[in-house]
Amino acid sequence: MRESWRWYGPLDKIELGEIAQTGAFGIVNALHEIPYGEVWTREAIAARKSLIAQAGHGQEWLVVESLPIHERIKRGDGDLSELFASYRQSMANLAAEGITTICYNFMPLVDWTRTVIRNPLPHGGSSLRFEQAQYAALELFMLEREGASFSNEITAAAKEWFDASTEEDREALVAAVMAGLPGAFERYDVPALKEALKLYDGMGKQDIRANYARFLTEVIPAAQDLGMRFCVHPDDPPRDVFGLPRVVSNAEDIQWVFDQQDVVENGLTLCSGSLGANPANDVPAIACRFAERIHFVHLRNVRKDADGSFEEAAHLEGDTDMVALVAALLDEEARRRKEGRADAEIVWRPDHGHELLSDIGRGTHPGYPLIGRMRGLAEMRGVIAALGHGAVRFNG
Repeated sequence: MRESWRWYGPLDKIELGEIAQTGAFGIVNALHEIPYGEVWTREAIAARKSLIAQAGHGQEWLVVESLPIHERIKRGDGDLSELFASYRQSMANLAAEGITTICYNFMPLVDWTRTVIRNPLPHGGSSLRFEQAQYAALELFMLEREGASFSNEITAAAKEWFDASTEEDREALVAAVMAGLPGAFERYDVPALKEALKLYDGMGKQDIRANYARFLTEVIPAAQDLGMRFCVHPDDPPRDVFGLPRVVSNAEDIQWVFDQQDVVENGLTLCSGSLGANPANDVPAIACRFAERIHFVHLRNVRKDADGSFEEAAHLEGDTDMVALVAALLDEEARRRKEGRADAEIVWRPDHGHELLSDIGRGTHPGYPLIGRMRGLAEMRGVIAALGHGAVRFNG
C-alpha cells in the first residue's frame, strides 16, 4: 500500500517539507482556488505538479481530491452540457499531466458535516465531533426546516442547547457545519442556507440518483478513454442531512453506483470513517465485497454513541476493526499482482487526525493537522508492516 497525504496547496499551513518528514511522499491535492464548474487548465495543473516536484522532497501528485461537481449537476438543473464539457476537459487536462485517479463525492450542498470542530479529548488535544442534539437544534430551531423530525429525547436536548446558546455559539455551529467545504465555495449563514435548501425542494433519493446516474454516463466513458480511475467518496455522515438525500451511504448504494457503469474505471474511495459512522455498516466486509473497484483509501476511525452522535477516534481506538480492514486491502493487492494489474498498489492516506501538541493553535484546516495525522499514519504503517511480514512468513 502506498502512503499519501492530503495537502491543500498554497492554502495549506502545512508545508511540503513537513509532510516529507512524516515519510509520506504521495500527495493528494486539488486546485481548490478554482470555482466549481470552471475548467482546470493544463497550465494550472502543470504549475501545481511542478510546485510539488520542485520542493525537492521526492513527492509526487498521485490523486486528485477532488474535482468538484457543480450543484446544478446534482440538482439536474437546466442545460448542463457546458458543465459536463468543462468537467471532461478538466479530466483530459489532468490525464495529459499524468494524474489519473480522481476522488469525488456526490453529497448535495454540503460536504463532510460536523457540529464541533475542536471537541476536547481527555488527555489534551481535540477531535472533530458530530453532536446529534446540536445538529437537531440547527434543523429545528435555527433553520426551522419543515419536515425535520427527531426523537423526543433528542428534541428535548436540542431545545435545551438552543435555549442556553449564545449568538456566538450558534455562529460557531454553522461554521463547523460549513468547515467540510475545502476550497472555492460559498459559505452559508442561516438565511443563505435556508435559501440554498429551497433549490432542492421536492427532490427525493430517486431524483438525486437519476442526476448521479446521468453524471456517470457523461464522465465514465471519458475516464475509460483517458485511462483514468474514478472513485466516489461515501457520504459523511452516511445519512440524509438537512433533508437532502444522500446516495452513497452503504453497501447497497455502492452497488447501485457500480451498476450504473459496470466498468473498473467507476470505482470507490474506501473511507473507513465515513462508512464507519453508520452502525449498520461492516467496513471490512464492504472492503472485501468491493475490493476490485477500490482505487483509493482513507483510513480513519470513529466512535459512535447510541443517539446518533459520533466523534473521530484515534485510528486504532474506534469502532471499526482496522486490522481486519487493512488485511482485506492487502489481500486485494496480492490478488491484483497475481493478475498483473498495473494498479496493484493501493494508494491510501491517514484522515481526520486529532489536534495534538504543536497542532494546537496552528489554525490548520479542520480535521487536517500535522501531528494527529502523523500519529494515524504511523499506527497504520505499523499494522500494514506487521500484516505484510506475516504474509511473507506464511508464503515461505
